[in-house]
Amino acid sequence: MKKYLLPLLAVCFCLTACDDFLSKENPNKIESEFFFKNESSLELYTNGLIRSYATAILTFINGDRYSDSMSWDGEYLFYTDRYDVSDNTSWSWTNLRSINYYLANMRNAEADEATLDHYEGVGRFFRALFYIDKVQTYGSVPWYDHVVESTSEEDLYKARDSRAFLCQKILEDLNYACEHCSGDSKYRTRSTLINKYVALAIKARFCLYEGTYRKYHTSDLSDPQGRAWTSEEKAESTTYLNECIKACEEIMNSGVYSLVDDPSKRATQYRQMFIDGDGCANFTNEWIWARDYDESLNVKNQSYSINDYMTNAQHAQYQFNRDFLFTYLMQDGTPFTDKYPDYYKTTFAEETTGRDLRLTQTIRYPGFKRADGKNYPPSFVYTKTGYQPIKWLQDVINDEINASTFTDVPLIRYAEILLSYAEAKAELNACTPEIWDKTIKPLRERSGVTSIYPTKADDYLVKYFLNTVTDPVLLEVRRERGVELTMENLRQHDIRRWHMGELLVKVKTGMYIPSIETDLDLDLDGTPDNIVSANLTEKAGLSVLTINYNGSNKSGTGHILSEGDHGYIMVHTKLQSGYHWSEKKYLSPIPSADVTLNPDLTQNYGW
Repeated sequence: MKKYLLPLLAVCFCLTACDDFLSKENPNKIESEFFFKNESSLELYTNGLIRSYATAILTFINGDRYSDSMSWDGEYLFYTDRYDVSDNTSWSWTNLRSINYYLANMRNAEADEATLDHYEGVGRFFRALFYIDKVQTYGSVPWYDHVVESTSEEDLYKARDSRAFLCQKILEDLNYACEHCSGDSKYRTRSTLINKYVALAIKARFCLYEGTYRKYHTSDLSDPQGRAWTSEEKAESTTYLNECIKACEEIMNSGVYSLVDDPSKRATQYRQMFIDGDGCANFTNEWIWARDYDESLNVKNQSYSINDYMTNAQHAQYQFNRDFLFTYLMQDGTPFTDKYPDYYKTTFAEETTGRDLRLTQTIRYPGFKRADGKNYPPSFVYTKTGYQPIKWLQDVINDEINASTFTDVPLIRYAEILLSYAEAKAELNACTPEIWDKTIKPLRERSGVTSIYPTKADDYLVKYFLNTVTDPVLLEVRRERGVELTMENLRQHDIRRWHMGELLVKVKTGMYIPSIETDLDLDLDGTPDNIVSANLTEKAGLSVLTINYNGSNKSGTGHILSEGDHGYIMVHTKLQSGYHWSEKKYLSPIPSADVTLNPDLTQNYGW
């Protein structure tokens, strides 16, 4: 026998329940005969897969905290060079075995051919999701389209398949799902089940990622030497972008989905999608796939309140990066940074007046209130930059720890389809005014922003994207994507596929502070509510941000002002001095223990 066996051995028993069952001669056969009898059993099994893959709300919201748009108090652990191959423990294949087991046995069920095709499509959809995550995390991995048995050394010691091969197989699975999964309304009820349009939406997302990844990255980091793409691999960028366009067009032309837009509610309707207790019913026209929670059934989205998670200093301490917030347009469609050439000295009131209506539905603004009618200004206790999120914060006063919430979570919205379509077209130099008017224009108009087809690159955006993009249409599509989809678990993926990792390690900025040790009135109600100080850690009635200044070291994380005793906030500068981005970080390392078990896996470039 081999001295070592891959962790896959452990997952070969993932569907078993007890020692008794493990002692059976052929547990898979018994499981198959027991489970896969009719359509109901197929539905039951795939509902379990939905539960595994429909992202939980905290994972969903947490995704952007590692991006350029946000900062949080633990991010320095992620971006320093202390992370190495021994720290990664996520090389798990349990879910894949469950999926392949299902696909190997599901056609034993008694159902008509169309139903069996639909449920095979559902299974292949989940296999595609599994491998999308693996490819985007590790690059190349072994491909398995069958159940791996504990006796199969060929499978257990398999080398990695190429990224090109894996993406081809992913696309095959997604195409099958797009063709065979039903689009019938019974599979679209409350946007929770897998159907034709969910498959098309994931195909569009995957193809946009792979198409732009191939375009902006020059090498295959799955190779230990980081070899350059071949000309064929590079050319596949166009293939994937066109596949994205086809998937988006099929959704757009179906007439099934549309943007939620009531002109009388534009000041609130965007945020309402993320705080509604029954969004799966109220936003079914825009939500393509969602996670449904139900208070009557006590199906809650977290063991404690999301409100508490976003307003309790012991938790994440989310905060927006001011540099990112500068990308929100004025309502007349012009850049904020054009209106205020000295934009780094603008006040909080100036920054929140006359802007894209999504800004004041994403962060606390002067006059923001909750259900008790009181003002809730930003608090430096919870948000070091001063830009405190409200996108997922319900207005009800429900901040107690362990208080449950039942907010439904939109995992894919129709807005993303419009944005993906526009971006893929722009990448191919084909985002004409006609395409713009079908995609970006309606998104801006429902946000109170006048739509202007761009003919000149915005200097601020060019600088923001590190002078690597100058096409005015592509820049504006990126602007719109960032604003519309912020805090929806996509931004870090976008930054990585665009080859913009340097943005992830830049020092995050906050509000402009005219002077330290001076009370601030951020909600403009005439009563001070915050203060930035080099000497205080607390002050009655005020939220305090303690900074380093003139030898002071009250804040171990090193928050400072850009000009010493005044200027814009720069958070975590002491910790961020150790931040570093290198090419290898676009992929995660394969855990060292698994490379030891199977040397044929090899390690990713640079790790």
